[in-house]
Amino acid sequence: MSSDDAGRAFAALVDIMTRLRAPGGCPWDREQTLASLRQYVLEEAYEVVDAIDRADPAHLREELGDLLLQVVFQAELAAEAGDFDVADVARGIADKLVRRHPHVFGEVTVKDAADVVRNWQRQKEAERPAGDADPDDLVPRALPALPRAQKLAGKLARRGFDWPDAGAVLDKVEEELAELRAAVASGDAGAVAHELGDLLLATACLARHVDVPAEVALHDATSRLLERVRRVEAEAAAAGRRTDAMSPAELDRLWQRAKRG
Repeated sequence: MSSDDAGRAFAALVDIMTRLRAPGGCPWDREQTLASLRQYVLEEAYEVVDAIDRADPAHLREELGDLLLQVVFQAELAAEAGDFDVADVARGIADKLVRRHPHVFGEVTVKDAADVVRNWQRQKEAERPAGDADPDDLVPRALPALPRAQKLAGKLARRGFDWPDAGAVLDKVEEELAELRAAVASGDAGAVAHELGDLLLATACLARHVDVPAEVALHDATSRLLERVRRVEAEAAAAGRRTDAMSPAELDRLWQRAKRG
């Protein structure tokens, strides 16, 4: 598709959204606010990720359209309030891409992708207003807890709050695990919740040090769990058994076979 085709298709979408919000348009669309649309922005983003994970191009195309609709919808509401419009949104991200890619649109030379990331971060810091932001404003509060913790750890590292290397973070993980064991042994539910949170936070910090997205790692681990459960249940069913009627030893034998498989 040419840029002209993309422009016409996008303009048609914007025109449809404007018509839906206009007098005589759709009653539901006319009732929406920025706040009421929050849940749909999140839902559509997750559905895009799910389509990517399923490697389903047709589904991904549809879900990207749903997510794009949320961008256009939010921008239409902002335009009605006199704040900005969808053209401002497009110009803003286009200008940012040019600024953040001086190796493409300027005279900067880079050796590899790591250089690109370093330049991106330097430009991002240069664009930030003078003065340190409140730590609570460094990452979006609406992020799920695990990626929020990992992203915050990276932001705070640039303020000096960090471990020297992954080995030091592993020591912290082991320390938090020991404290969690003690809390579980004590039977204090509040202490267990506190120490479990500390362990998860330390694990998110470790994920940052080893350059692994914690959310993706947990997602993949959950998928592996489900696949192994399916294999175990299928093998049990083939033997005329139910997994909830098996002994722990029998179930473990099936589990180890599924894991090897």
